Amino acid sequence: MFSSNQIYNGQSKPPKLKVQALPEPPSMLVRSSNAFPFDRAQLERERLERQKRLRPDLVEAQSKPQLDNEDEETDENVNMNGRSAKSTRPTTEKAPRATTSGTQSREPTDTYFWNGELRQTANKYVEPSKDTRPVFRLTDILAPRDEISFAIISAYCVDFPWMYSFFNPSTPVIIVAQDSQGNETMKEVLPNWIKTTPFLRGGRGCMHMKFMLLFYKTGRLRVVVSTANLLPIDWRDIENSVWVQDVLLRPRPTPHESKVNDFPAAWTRILHSLNVAPALITMVKNGHTDLPISRLEDLRRKWDFSKVKIHLVPSLAGKHEGWPKVLQSGHVALMKAVRDSGARTPKGKELVLECQGSSIGTYSTQWVNEFYCSARGDSAEEWLDQPRSRRTKLPYPPIKILFPSDKTVKDSALGEQGGGTMFCRRSQWEGAKFPRNLFHDSRSKRGGVLMHSKMIIATFRDTGPLNKGKAPQSDSETEPESDDEVVEVDAQGREEDKVIGWAYVGSHNFTPSAWGTLSGSGFNPILNNTNFELGIVFPLRRAEELERVACWERPPRKYVLGKDEPWMQSESAYFAEE
Repeated sequence: MFSSNQIYNGQSKPPKLKVQALPEPPSMLVRSSNAFPFDRAQLERERLERQKRLRPDLVEAQSKPQLDNEDEETDENVNMNGRSAKSTRPTTEKAPRATTSGTQSREPTDTYFWNGELRQTANKYVEPSKDTRPVFRLTDILAPRDEISFAIISAYCVDFPWMYSFFNPSTPVIIVAQDSQGNETMKEVLPNWIKTTPFLRGGRGCMHMKFMLLFYKTGRLRVVVSTANLLPIDWRDIENSVWVQDVLLRPRPTPHESKVNDFPAAWTRILHSLNVAPALITMVKNGHTDLPISRLEDLRRKWDFSKVKIHLVPSLAGKHEGWPKVLQSGHVALMKAVRDSGARTPKGKELVLECQGSSIGTYSTQWVNEFYCSARGDSAEEWLDQPRSRRTKLPYPPIKILFPSDKTVKDSALGEQGGGTMFCRRSQWEGAKFPRNLFHDSRSKRGGVLMHSKMIIATFRDTGPLNKGKAPQSDSETEPESDDEVVEVDAQGREEDKVIGWAYVGSHNFTPSAWGTLSGSGFNPILNNTNFELGIVFPLRRAEELERVACWERPPRKYVLGKDEPWMQSESAYFAEE
């Protein structure tokens, strides 16, 4: 169903310079350069001074510095051996190009993804022998740039001048980002660019979604959901995952339906929550009267999403009460997506999760089991009606938390200086009830690069006679060490219905802030989400597909407690020199 990587060939390590990124709430602007490590604060000051002298027209476009960890690219059209990048791109299906009138129109013969495509991002530091699959570069995704008539893009961290250079200056763009105080705001930040930010309760949490909706002059719509911020580092030096699908314009718009809950309807709801609707109105008032959409509901009315088979899983920051609202956010939305994908854990089977991310949460057995219930595809109704005293005493389920060990970071291509995007605190790791025995080393399949990808691989296995009737355990005695124990489930007796599990890819780290926490009762549930997050879910049908999707070495190596510890940036001698 999906393909993965291929990329720049590795080069020798750069000179030791500094890079710092703060944990996953704030966010920050960075300089575009070909050197990965740097002192962000100092370089930002230098960049602004140069910009005041050389480009005063862009000074007003700068937002306040944000706080996160991010990325950088080399020349997009030439790989590290000097070969044309185009010569390494796979040939994929070309399709008819419909215009707003439904007729065909000429469009440059680029690569289209009519059935959806998941790939890793191009990376400078991968090992060439392990870098064998197609990848996405930002220029691939935005091509052809002069044919883009309108764009709605979103990221937690944005380098505005760098990102502006990828678009034709006349192209209208709405960009969703984060306000430093968590306020709902809207501002013209660059010529033809409007920045909009959603409300965050009490200024807590973050707008962490990474996506693009690219409208082309031919009528084509490109939908992108990724794990990468809009910063150079994410597109060159650390590894990210990107899903892309192209969608054709309908021959004629369909009537508006307010009660549907399909893929484009979910997008409409997400965009409303992000304060995009007022920005769209302002864009029209600013003279862009020929936009492909005049209201967000046009997404569903004008484009044919019938080939889209994945399911969106958003987290919408705020308090959601009652089943209709709770089902649209967080891990309960994950539960619905798993069910809608036909990937609910069958009776007699046990679900095993591998959760890869770049930030670690503060875990309790209650929250991990709450998430696990949704990951199985089970309704939270029975879970919520259990006594809380029982929920807090359950053992941890079979979940593997993937996070790079201290040794893995230090041995990576960039060493400690590359660990500025990974966040775990000593106070978390040494917590009395912290599930240290669930931790596994996160190592990229492509060699010594660190991963910013957020991904969950879920597989089924037989519970076995020893486990029957017992609560799921997560110790090494019950964890499968290979995919030999993965079970194919054939619910309907048809070959195409066989599933071995499901996969999630998106912005969610495996944390309560990202996925939400449940309270209330089975009759009236309440879900609280701290962050805005977005990802996709799809079923896995073959072991080969599972291996293509997973971006880490499998099976992941379990931490040896007392020997292995997670990377902790705050304890790094490299960052302590600041």
